[in-house]
Amino acid sequence: MHQSSEVPAALSGKQGRSRSFPLGATVYADGVNFSIYSKSSTAMDLLLFDGADAAEPSRVVPLDSRSNRTNHYWHIFMPGLAGGQLYGYRAHGPFDPDQGHRFDSRKLLVDPYARAIAVPSGYSRLAATLPGDNAGVAMKSVVVDRRGYDWEGDRPLRHSFAKTIIYEMHIAGFTRHPSSGVPAAKRGTYAGLIEKIPYLVDLGITAVELLPVFQFDELDAPRGRKNYWGYAPVSFFAPHAGYSSSADPLGPLDEFRDLVKALHRADIEVILDVVYNHTTEVDETGPTLCFRGLENSVYYLLEQQKARYANYAGTGNTLNANHSVVRRMILDSLHYWAEEMHVDGFRFDLASILTRDITGKPLRNPPVIWDIDSDPVLAGTKLIAEAWDAGGLYQVGSFAGDTWTAWNGRFRDDVRAFVKGNSATVRRLAARLQGSPDIFGHQERGPEQSINFVTCHDGFTLNDLVTYDRKHNLDNGEDNRDGADDNASWNCGAEGPSGDPGIERLRNRQVKNLFALTLLSFGTPMLLMGDEMRRTQLGNNNAYCQDGEISWLDWRLLERHGDVQRFVKRLIGFRLRRDLSGGEQALSLNQLLNQARVHWHGVRLNEPDWGDDSHAIAATLESLSGTITYHLILNAYWDGLDFELPQPSAKEEGWRRLMDTGLDSGEEICRWREAGPVPGPFYRAGARSIVLLGTARQGPPTTTRTREQP
Repeated sequence: MHQSSEVPAALSGKQGRSRSFPLGATVYADGVNFSIYSKSSTAMDLLLFDGADAAEPSRVVPLDSRSNRTNHYWHIFMPGLAGGQLYGYRAHGPFDPDQGHRFDSRKLLVDPYARAIAVPSGYSRLAATLPGDNAGVAMKSVVVDRRGYDWEGDRPLRHSFAKTIIYEMHIAGFTRHPSSGVPAAKRGTYAGLIEKIPYLVDLGITAVELLPVFQFDELDAPRGRKNYWGYAPVSFFAPHAGYSSSADPLGPLDEFRDLVKALHRADIEVILDVVYNHTTEVDETGPTLCFRGLENSVYYLLEQQKARYANYAGTGNTLNANHSVVRRMILDSLHYWAEEMHVDGFRFDLASILTRDITGKPLRNPPVIWDIDSDPVLAGTKLIAEAWDAGGLYQVGSFAGDTWTAWNGRFRDDVRAFVKGNSATVRRLAARLQGSPDIFGHQERGPEQSINFVTCHDGFTLNDLVTYDRKHNLDNGEDNRDGADDNASWNCGAEGPSGDPGIERLRNRQVKNLFALTLLSFGTPMLLMGDEMRRTQLGNNNAYCQDGEISWLDWRLLERHGDVQRFVKRLIGFRLRRDLSGGEQALSLNQLLNQARVHWHGVRLNEPDWGDDSHAIAATLESLSGTITYHLILNAYWDGLDFELPQPSAKEEGWRRLMDTGLDSGEEICRWREAGPVPGPFYRAGARSIVLLGTARQGPPTTTRTREQP
């Protein structure tokens, strides 16, 4: 262990080389330039460490306010340093919460622009909260030489939304279970995911949406548990070290880039779930890790009594996203992940928070949203908003910007309600099938603007949606108070796992119904990791602190529920959305619906029942080219119904049955060329089933073939 030694700035850094820009630690041939923003601090120390577990810094470099400060930026050039050097800051200044200041010069602070973070084996969140020095058990920043990685010609893929199938997944949970077949040393890591890319390709996935990979605090959870999802950011630039198979502090960078490169080679895009709305420092009782100790009143929204934090994220604090310093940090972060890490898109957690001003009121034209929307570096990058927040804002359909898409929470709610058998759902379901024109039609954007999903990380899995009537979250340690109470779920007759074959068949059918509606509707479909093999969380609908088998994907389910996985794979292969929307044609949703030939029916042709007591609807949909016609029957009624069929034209084949979720596994879905003819003028749709029929002018259309087909 090195003894701490203070080195005067004038002796340790070349002042002529010291610059306030770029922010962070920048490597040059002969040293490293450090720069950090802290407007209200009175002094700043740079601390260098020999290792993550070092109890004392090897060097302490006090920065001179005359030569190492320009306006609000502290900076110094340190000759002889290189990539891999560990460091941190101590910021001196007033501790005056009533004025918004919370400086604590005893706390080691992470550089907000650090590209890598080293976590000591004895990391203590508590030590960052209580009085006293915490250097030995604090996270430390790592100097990164951003030059030299060989991308081998890789570039972001820029797939259109029209061909996008999103798979929301957790880096660790996808491979951590021993049944994944991934070598033990790689389970739960970026490298482990690379091993399972062939599975994603075979399923038909074109984009993975990764739960947060920014460095987060795993101890930000109830005592004895672990923050598993990752919505507890410490840094907006550093990939999470806990997902690396390497002990090297720089290992996460190369391993993450290797993952992106490998996914791109498989023609799969990478979308990051990004958390720019709050940090893990929580409220006034939380730890001092970074932003709080550098410039509390700039980085966070504070209440009128500045000692308290505004809490629109439901986590204790809210980032002041429309302050110029924070806006720049968010843009710099997005630039870094898009340009240097080759990420294809971003899903913005609780994005409505980014529309709030310093008082918390929503802005009509929020600067940070338009900065992102109009940024030339991000042009062509997928931008997806979770357009609501915990403070009550709900902006699906009214979110600012010209290029944003949005998670459609109403698709989730209305599809769940229809499949469950709730009243007054048919008219709403018809709108969801058509891309939600009642929500998005006024914006004159493409039909893929709606990100359609029925399940995501937050809530029941698809299996649990049809297995539990109520949440079972006692394992979270919050007396079952956490998580949503209203899930529009139905257990099909028994709470939890059941050995009744009839209940199991019904659950399987309901799962397939939910998949069918997600993948056949206009919009961009998003599937949740493991739903295709009926992954369960045992009724836990808020498993954010469950890093165990409740959250991990048990790959043995693939054998038990292989029929569901096969169903999803075939359904993805239909490409019905592209057939009906004209594929890559640049049509707005309104233009598409104006040109589309959609005819609604009930059990009798041209007699749809839109009443509150209706549980069935049918639609005939003709492709814009006129070469393919589909007939979709949706029966959420608890008995079978006979639906009258339209007569195909003289130029068309007779109807072929492509899908019927009411049939036994193995018969419920097939390729076009294998689809049998449908005799007679009626089709009987079984209880709680969805049927898809098709006809074409000149034989099986190539656009509907699956990847399995030649």
